[in-house]
This record gives sequence, C-alpha cells and structure tokens, in this order.
Amino acid sequence: MSAPVFDNSYTALPARLFARVAPSGAPSPEVIALNRPLAERLGLDAEWLAGPDGLAMLSGNDLPDGAAAIAQAYAGHQFGHLSPQLGDGRALMIGEVVAPDGQRFDLQLKGAGRTPFSRQGDGKSWLGPVLREYLDSEFMAAMGVPTTRALAAIATGERVQRETALPGGMMTRVAASHIRVGTFEFFGIRGDVEATRALTDHVIARHYPDAQTPLDLLDRVIAAQARLIAQWMALGFVHGVMNTDNMAISGETIDYGPAAFMDGYHPDTVFSSIDRNGRYAWAEQPHVAIWNLAQFASCLIPLMGEEEQAVEDATRAVHRFPEIYQAEWLRRFAAKIGVPPDGKARPLIDRLLDLMAAERADFTRVFAGLASGAARDEFIDRAAFDAWAADWRAAGPDPALMARTNPLRIPRNHRIEAAIQAAIRGDYAPFHRLDAALHAPFEARAEWDDLAIAPLASERVTRTFCGT
Repeated sequence: MSAPVFDNSYTALPARLFARVAPSGAPSPEVIALNRPLAERLGLDAEWLAGPDGLAMLSGNDLPDGAAAIAQAYAGHQFGHLSPQLGDGRALMIGEVVAPDGQRFDLQLKGAGRTPFSRQGDGKSWLGPVLREYLDSEFMAAMGVPTTRALAAIATGERVQRETALPGGMMTRVAASHIRVGTFEFFGIRGDVEATRALTDHVIARHYPDAQTPLDLLDRVIAAQARLIAQWMALGFVHGVMNTDNMAISGETIDYGPAAFMDGYHPDTVFSSIDRNGRYAWAEQPHVAIWNLAQFASCLIPLMGEEEQAVEDATRAVHRFPEIYQAEWLRRFAAKIGVPPDGKARPLIDRLLDLMAAERADFTRVFAGLASGAARDEFIDRAAFDAWAADWRAAGPDPALMARTNPLRIPRNHRIEAAIQAAIRGDYAPFHRLDAALHAPFEARAEWDDLAIAPLASERVTRTFCGT
C-alpha cells in the first residue's frame, strides 16, 4: 500500500495566489464513503486510503509527504455585487495528483478548518452539505456532466454549531482545478497584471494547451461553459448560487451548496434560500453565465494588447456564447425526445415544455416516460398531451436514444433530506442506497423503483441552503 504521490504546480505560482494553512483535523474521524472507482481513476491506492494513514489524510489529521495544504485566494460577484476578498474559507487543497492518463487533479478537503479567508466562519462543515454534495456531484459524473467529484465523505466525530449543534463532516473533493472566474477577479480588480498573467499561463498549460493567447483562452472557457450550462438545463438542474466565485475556469460544475434538481417543471424554479429575486432560477442560468463570462473577459483585457481592440475582441467572444449554447441546448433536448436536432425539433420541445410548465409536470418522469410509454400519465390535460404526441410520433422518435439520454432517477431533494436526517441519527444506509442508485441512473431495478417516484406535496423540499 502506498500514499499518494503529489505533484504540485499551483504552489509554484506567486505566493499571493494562496495561503499555506494546516488543516485543523478531526477528533474522531470515521469513513462514511470511500469512492473506490474514483480512486482507481486517479491512480490512488484505495487500500491505503481505507487504512489508518488514508483516514488521517482524508480527515486532515496527518498529511503525507509531498502534500501542500493551501487555501486559494479569490474574489467574486455575489448576486451581482462585488466581494473583493473571498477565498477558501473552509476548504484546503492538499495537493495535486497526476492520473495514469496524465490528467492532473486537485485533492481538496472541505470542512478542514479556519483559513485567512474564513471571515467570521469556523471553517467547518456539518454532515448535511457533505452528503448532499457527494450525492449530487457523483450523479452528475454518472450522467457525463463535467463536475468536481467526491473521493470520500468523513464523519469528524465533533459537533458543529449552526442554529443547533450538528454532527461534523468533511469531504475530499476532486477537481480538474479549483481556479474560478473569481480567482481572476481577485487580481484583476487589484490591477495585479503580473499575477493575472501567471494565472493565465497556468490555466492555458493545465486546461487549454491548444490556446495560444488570452483571447484563445477566453474563447475556450466560453465554449466550455456554454456546453456545461446546456447539460444542466437538460437535467432540470438549478445551481442556486452562480456567483463568479462558483464558476470554474475548467468548465466543471463546482460548489453544490444550495443546488437542486427540479421535480415539477417550471422555468422560474428557484431553490436557494438566499436567491430571493430569482437571479439564479433555472431559466436564468445561461444569462447569468454570459454575465459571469463578461467579468472574466474584463480581467484578461490588460493581457490582450491595445485596450480598444482588446475590448472589441473580448466583447465579440462573449457574444458567441448564445450561438454555442443554443446549438448544444437543442442537441441535448432533441435527444431527450428522441429526434434529430433540426428545425422540426425546437417547436416540439417548446410545446412539450409549455405543457409541462402549465401543470408543473415532473421534469424527469415526463422525459423518462417518453421512452417507456408512461409520459401521458404525468399530465392532467391528457388531450393536450395526445395532440402533442401525435406530432411527436410523426417525427419518428428513437426510443433507444431517449432511454440512454433520460435518467430514471435524480437526486431528489426529499430523498437527500431523508438520507441526511438518517445520517444525523447514525444510520447511513439510506445514503448508501441512494448513492448506489444514482451511480446507475439508467438502470431499471425493482429495488430502486421508489427512488424514481415524484414527491408527494407533503414531501416536497422547495428551499435549499448553502450549509456554511
């Protein structure tokens, strides 16, 4: 058995990009979940991770040789308002590993204790947000959506004070990197061109090696985000807090705090308890992405040559987002109804979504039901659905395409909440059952049939929380 071999590149950047911090550790850590397939993907020794030395690392009690625990600096526009200093307030990157295929990944401990960026927080996490992010991010990975992932979930054996005392937790998050739009903003708003240039060169080398210039980088980040947001939309996913500090330059989904998946469909759906004006509603996500990318572009302008031309080039690049996004959106939603992404598909998709919105029909069950023949049962106005279905069938939908596109199960809020409440009582069985089912979202198994059922009115969870 062997410890991870770390190969840290971020700490070679200027020291003002991060702060070195020792994790506070956990008094009595216990492994709730260890993601062995992900460990294999990373080239890590799962048996070592499952042993006492692995638990010491995953809980922050003792880091192996080569680890470099750091909190990254970043700023962010939160609900449109600039916060000039945020940074990792309860997370520490402990190092980078290079997988067998040569891809580089960060390992980060979430809930590892206070950092210079914690402000008034304790740097800890309670168990609920750990289990929610584990389930959400691993489902996204199973669906092929670019995302950070969960290597391990740990019960720390301590109580964390929120409104009440709650059991503490820690998660090991894996990411292509944790560099955000807000990371660039941190240095852009300070006029620190040297740090911005170093960060830009680092991102190009790590994520977009075919990019030759900062403008090339901007183009690629825009395209990556356009594809990502289209995938979110096709799953009924609402991120909940699309601040610039929660937009990863790599094009991965990051920070699942108040995130949720829709049950009943409506384009104005909001879950986050702090999103009182619907800025980050489901239908607003592509528009917010454009706004966030404009902030990223503004950080790169000092590196792009003569200012007037740089502004013109950056503006043109950001304005390409809608075209890329709409093409990807159409491709994704056309597959959901099993037809080619041509001019005939869009009216069919729009009509179906309108019918669903009128009745708050279940987003996942309607699309999954198109392949099985059960979609009609999700509607009250079945005559309206029948009229749509007649035109849809005339388009020759492909059941096999729909079956491999539309999941049977999603991380429904009420199921996650039930798993969290059971975990608080020391029962992790509901979490493990849900985790197993979400890792196989297309697999029909009778033992998981109940997990595909929409919540009753009394079971609906309509508000989610950041958990900090």
